[in-house]
Amino acid sequence: MGGVTRAASSPDAASVLGLAPVIPVVVLHDADDAVPLARALVAGGLPAMEVTLRTPAALDAIGAVADEVPEAVVGAGTLLSPEHVEDALVAGARFLVSPGWSPRLLGAMKDSGVPFLPGVSTASEVVTLLEEGVKEMKFFPAEAAGGTPYLHSLASPLPQARFCPTGGIGLESAPSYLALPNVGCVGGTWMLPADALAAKDWDRVRQLAQGAAALTA
Repeated sequence: MGGVTRAASSPDAASVLGLAPVIPVVVLHDADDAVPLARALVAGGLPAMEVTLRTPAALDAIGAVADEVPEAVVGAGTLLSPEHVEDALVAGARFLVSPGWSPRLLGAMKDSGVPFLPGVSTASEVVTLLEEGVKEMKFFPAEAAGGTPYLHSLASPLPQARFCPTGGIGLESAPSYLALPNVGCVGGTWMLPADALAAKDWDRVRQLAQGAAALTA
């Protein structure tokens, strides 16, 4: 892959699942909000954040956090192509997350040199990724795809696979996911309420992050 990245040569963890019990999934429309938001999340005990590539501000937001909040581990989410992978790495992303995967996208993520979570929602997708040597995956959309009962049913026949379920998970449901033997962390947005982001109420974000960080398996 071409280009020069700003990502660290070795992230803070070899596995995305080892960063924190909860990874905030961030959608930012203003890159200027990225640094104070990241500092609030870190202060609340959540060192990792996934900035989704759903807005024009996303790459600038990743770059700002990578440059100005070294204690944060910033990743890129909603990756849909090898080009997205390249752009995220150049911006400074230190882990990668996709809602699904294709052979081209998976190849780019493997070649990235940083931890990654390709998205799955079926047992067949899990088996195929295991054949590719990938054991850590995003389960998405978690609640719509079967939730904790579905993941629990995968644990026995596919014990090698471990997941970060994301999609529809909140403070109340997160502990039931984290209690599963095949779940390493969960992704969520409940610590980032829209009204707090609109008001730039970073203290409220910090308080909500503290509650999320207190969750343990």
